[in-house]
Amino acid sequence: MNLSAPPIQRSKSLHQQTYEALRSSILSGQLAPGDRLVETQLAQQLQVSRTPIREAIRQLQREGLVKADGSGGLRVTAISVLDAMQLYDCRLALEQLSVVEACQNASQDQIERLASYITTAEDLMKHAGFPTSGRQAEQLLELDYRFHRLIAEGANNSWLVFLLDQVFDKMALLRMETTRHNPEVLEVRLEHRQIYEAIANRDRSAAAQAIQRHLTASKTRVIKSIKNLHPDQIRL
Repeated sequence: MNLSAPPIQRSKSLHQQTYEALRSSILSGQLAPGDRLVETQLAQQLQVSRTPIREAIRQLQREGLVKADGSGGLRVTAISVLDAMQLYDCRLALEQLSVVEACQNASQDQIERLASYITTAEDLMKHAGFPTSGRQAEQLLELDYRFHRLIAEGANNSWLVFLLDQVFDKMALLRMETTRHNPEVLEVRLEHRQIYEAIANRDRSAAAQAIQRHLTASKTRVIKSIKNLHPDQIRL
């Protein structure tokens, strides 16, 4: 385990900075699902005492990003096949509401930003094909996240954004591993464009159908990838 996060600075509380550094390392895949969190190692790498490390880990536990293992240790949460299926079901329920409300409430600026995310992803894939490096996969994952979150913001419902953020965090644990082994799960350009066009046309029915097709197809791709990676395991 070797974090590339810079040493903690003193402009914020140590707890907040430590929490943000660990959370970023988890969601970026530096700390992978199943990795054990050792307080002394983390404290040394981030150049803080064990107290803010311990407080940060407790907060990450409350968010479901860290879990206790059977031996009394703490590990980055691993997402099971069942977890993945349920997360996608939650996304489907929430994002159908998201796209329908975005058709009515999204600003022109938000719609143009959705288009820019799609264009950027298309350009990236045009030059690189399926991602051949971790950096390319990270860029596509970030564009995917921004696309879906911006639709939620366009719905003009802060509680919807809050709930989706909880789901997106858990999805990040899942997507980082599957994309490393099967980059094709990131091939969502056409599906995103169909969603965008429905929102741009303020067509609520078409938007709901497009997001359902997209998330159902994505769920199938990701679940298949997990099963191929871990054919004999229930959990990742």
